[in-house]
Amino acid sequence: MTTLTLMPSLLAGTVTAPSSKSMGHRFLICAALAQGESWIRDVSFSKDIAATRRCLEALGATIMEGPGEKGRKTYFVKGQPPHQKSPLMDCGESGSTLRFLIPLAALDGNCYNFIGEGELGTRPLTPYETLFKEENLHFHYGSERHFPLSVQGPLKSGHFVVPGDVSSQFISGLLFALPLLQRDSTIEITGSFESQSYVALTLSALSTFGVHVFQDEPRLYRVLGGQAYRPYSGSVEGDFSQAAFFLVAGALGKGISIRGVKTSSLQGDKAILPILQRMGAKLEEGPESLTIHPSSLHGIRIDASDCPDLVPILSVAAALAKGTTEIIHAERLRLKECDRLKAMASELTKMGAHVEERPDGLIIRGVPMLHGAGADSWNDHRVAMSLAIAATRSDGPVILTGSESVQKSYPQFWQDYESLGGKIK
Repeated sequence: MTTLTLMPSLLAGTVTAPSSKSMGHRFLICAALAQGESWIRDVSFSKDIAATRRCLEALGATIMEGPGEKGRKTYFVKGQPPHQKSPLMDCGESGSTLRFLIPLAALDGNCYNFIGEGELGTRPLTPYETLFKEENLHFHYGSERHFPLSVQGPLKSGHFVVPGDVSSQFISGLLFALPLLQRDSTIEITGSFESQSYVALTLSALSTFGVHVFQDEPRLYRVLGGQAYRPYSGSVEGDFSQAAFFLVAGALGKGISIRGVKTSSLQGDKAILPILQRMGAKLEEGPESLTIHPSSLHGIRIDASDCPDLVPILSVAAALAKGTTEIIHAERLRLKECDRLKAMASELTKMGAHVEERPDGLIIRGVPMLHGAGADSWNDHRVAMSLAIAATRSDGPVILTGSESVQKSYPQFWQDYESLGGKIK
């Protein structure tokens, strides 16, 4: 593991947000299913995106890299109906890749073996396991942390019941696959429907590639069979979940302008804007950038059910805000790359924050300044980046272990951090 020493230094300046990893996954998948040639531009490279590309190639797509700038790539994708080029689906540590592609791998009747790294094998797959068993399809866990996971179709049209309180990725995975079946299907959502905004992103991507899904009721989707994905060429928008780190840094520091994000975006993590405004942040939208000014933040109550990825960096904002912040409906964070609630409670406490861990969230009582300390990323990219922002408002060096974990989603993070005045020894 790589260890960095982060020195206190308020951040300021302008930075371009990386492209949306969520939309990058979705655009590459849709392009791989389109019978024709697509150009997907401005994709910020990450290990997760590389995993999705690798698995789509195993499903028969041809994907080549074109030139790009500052960690961004252009992908030329020649798509076609899924067919087995390789039985091995290496998902790395990407939960999106695993959950999005299991239904697609079940289309052609061949057996596929999914593998992964880190904690990926422990991430819940119960909705798919139940679905496959109900349809008498092969779904078999391996002996080591569920891997290799062996699945085999063929998946058939029908009525699919999916719980909405585990992960919206199961819904999205079915939405990618069902239009390619010959007959119509429906997806019914039961229980609490969390992360609905991520399903909206999937529907938007499907529409962009010529596939249409009808929402007959708030919890019922009707998917027409026999559809064809159409090729598309275009750019991927900026990522609010990554911009969130520097938006918080700007409020806690000297102000930062973020380029490449659109306030018209459907991304659920755009919720960072109203949440920070409720905490007292001063935001200004310009023609080409979004600027957050130095702000005096105060504690609020945050419902994280539709924006769980924001919780680590919001924990940092809360730790340095006046008063008490309560984060609720965040229990799914215990099933991410690590237990993010426990990780943020543990590491911020080391730095002098007052954090109480609850089963479904955190209660954080703000302090004026954090302390220098040894901190661990828990091999989680969002924990590492959040602690880096926390270090800017510490009274001494923060020695961060596992800084390389940012490669999963934002490999340019440390370069951008230093460009804004972050000090790394």
